[in-house]
Amino acid sequence: MADNVKQPLFSEFPPVSTQDWMAKITADLKGADFDKKMLWKTSEGFAVRPFYRSEDLENLQYLNTLPGEFPYVRGTKTENKWFVRQDICAGNPAEANVKALDVLSKGVDSVGFKFHHNNEVTLDEVNSVLKNIISNEYELNFETNHGNKKLLELILASFKANNRDLQKVQGSLNFDPIGKFTITGKTCSTVDRMFEYAAEVVRLGKPLAKFKSLAVNGKHFNNAGANCVQELAFSLAMGAEYLSRLTDLGLTVNEVAGTMKFNFGVGGSYFMEIAKLRAARLLWATIVNQYKPVGVEVCKMQVHCETSQWNKTIFDPNVNMLRTQTEAMSATLGGCNSLTVLPYDKIFRKSDGISERTARNQQLLLKEESHFDQIVDAAGGSYYLENLTDSLAQEAWALFLEIENKGGYVAALQAGYVQSLLKKSADDRRKALASRRENLLGTNQFPNTNEQMQAQIDAKCLDAKKIDTTGAIIEPIVLFRGSEEFEALRLATEKAAKCPKVFMLTYGNLGMRLARSQFSGNFFGCAGYQIIDNIGFKTVEEGVAAAKKAGADIVVLCSSDDEYVDAAPKAFEALGNSAIFVVAGAPACTDELKAKGIEHFINVRTNVLETLTVFNTMLKI
Repeated sequence: MADNVKQPLFSEFPPVSTQDWMAKITADLKGADFDKKMLWKTSEGFAVRPFYRSEDLENLQYLNTLPGEFPYVRGTKTENKWFVRQDICAGNPAEANVKALDVLSKGVDSVGFKFHHNNEVTLDEVNSVLKNIISNEYELNFETNHGNKKLLELILASFKANNRDLQKVQGSLNFDPIGKFTITGKTCSTVDRMFEYAAEVVRLGKPLAKFKSLAVNGKHFNNAGANCVQELAFSLAMGAEYLSRLTDLGLTVNEVAGTMKFNFGVGGSYFMEIAKLRAARLLWATIVNQYKPVGVEVCKMQVHCETSQWNKTIFDPNVNMLRTQTEAMSATLGGCNSLTVLPYDKIFRKSDGISERTARNQQLLLKEESHFDQIVDAAGGSYYLENLTDSLAQEAWALFLEIENKGGYVAALQAGYVQSLLKKSADDRRKALASRRENLLGTNQFPNTNEQMQAQIDAKCLDAKKIDTTGAIIEPIVLFRGSEEFEALRLATEKAAKCPKVFMLTYGNLGMRLARSQFSGNFFGCAGYQIIDNIGFKTVEEGVAAAKKAGADIVVLCSSDDEYVDAAPKAFEALGNSAIFVVAGAPACTDELKAKGIEHFINVRTNVLETLTVFNTMLKI
């Protein structure tokens, strides 16, 4: 018994080789193509295999490193602590201070003050928002529309006046002139002057050892529909542009890289987002190291994450909490330094205390109940995640080199290269949503047709999110949410004088009629139509009579393919012009039915968005 106890776990089972696994899979596929059936082609452009083995890690050079060691794939920290951040509008500085002190007592340890008014920030305003916030354990972040150098001067003056230790104050200034150029298409002066101004800001912030005065907002690409490879490559190219331009202006690589913070968006692809952050640290460390810095500490990437806005929805908004929760998990398991979980309702109204509290608690639950802060690099050693990290790093590096070959990020942006790649990715994602190959629960799949959202939308909130591109000298990238076009259909239906009624004429084969009525109800529900379902009619004529009595605007015949041959023409003729007639499915007799005047068919291959837009037009919505 003692000898058995000393044996390795599962030692009684013989090892199974990769070849054995492949032989078994091939046999089970019964002649089907392995690559077509078993490989997953990601939107990032590479294939993911159904299983990985230890030999798949043999060529990864960084596996022997520990968290906190160069090249920082496994994290820049030896413990998985991160700042829980909440941003606060500083339009009224006194109110912002009261709110900051309140949330700092409720688990938040990082606040972001957003001065988004048109006037330059004053010293009184800075002093007001910072009143009684003196602990160096908190992170203080600032953002303004213009006058970043002036704001930094005021921040320094306020810290000095309050005898703050400038070597210990933590925080950041979200100053990213390249990012602003990217989303607005314009600069305050020339591009060269933009970098000169950035150099001035960096020099001004040198006394603040732990304060990051230069930002790289990769989240813009995330919110423009980019895939993970593009967000990584574009962000790295922006960071490299700052390094190149500012060192040419006399700053050292340590001065520039040491004051940079990367702000990434975190989307819903759970494992991909974890791998993205790991790959980002690896590639940034590689880039900075090429500039021969003093020591490797400066090669650490400071990462702030913010839950993506791209996949958030106005309809069924509570689902946004599920989305942000998995995104928060990805960010923290991926080793972010700080994280903002956006409130579930932020995209369509001013968030209230409940939604902000919920967003805070989503992070606190990960810390206090799930203990995510007690383990560093949970992904480390996972065959799948290590290979996903490597694949992302290779693809992002290849794209980064393409941008560098075009003269760097700004040159590629001015030439329209960045925009063209983003447009392609965004269009692909739009099409995937329109055809439901990519799902947004409650929007393009399983909508709550009884939900009314128009009254809950704050138009001022939506207007505030619009970016002013007047006077743009280049084409800006377009930030958008994937659900916007579906929401436009739903909101148009809400505003209509009469909500269209969709009647399910269920007939014949029980299994097929139920399945197709559920599919059709889900389909038309995406436009907010009223769905009238039925358990089944004995005859087509009985179903048509019930549809007319219900005042249906659309009648969907739900039956089996074989029964459509006779049932569809009967229903179409009996219905006449009283309603729009639709057949659910793609029966073999489709051409025959079309020849008899039946025009409308819906099935799993139908583009939902385009089809519903056509119906809205027909119904004069």
